[in-house]
Amino acid sequence: MYISMQEIPINRLKAVLAEKQKTGKWLADQLNKSETTVSRWCRNEIQPSMETLLEIAKLLDIDIKNLLNSSK
Repeated sequence: MYISMQEIPINRLKAVLAEKQKTGKWLADQLNKSETTVSRWCRNEIQPSMETLLEIAKLLDIDIKNLLNSSK
C-alpha cells in the first residue's frame, strides 16, 4: 500500500495550539506571518522551517519534539 507524504500529518501544530488554548491568529501575530500561512501549517498542507518550529516551541514553552508526529 502506497501512502503519499501529503496523507501523513507531519506536524501537530493544530493540536498543540488547542492544548495551549492559543489560536492560529495569535501565532501568526507572534511570528509576523499571515493567518493563511499558519492555517496551512495547521492543516499540514505546507510545513514551517525548522527555525520557525523552534521559534513556535519557544513561544509555546514546549519541546520542539512536541510539534512533530513520530515517524514510527
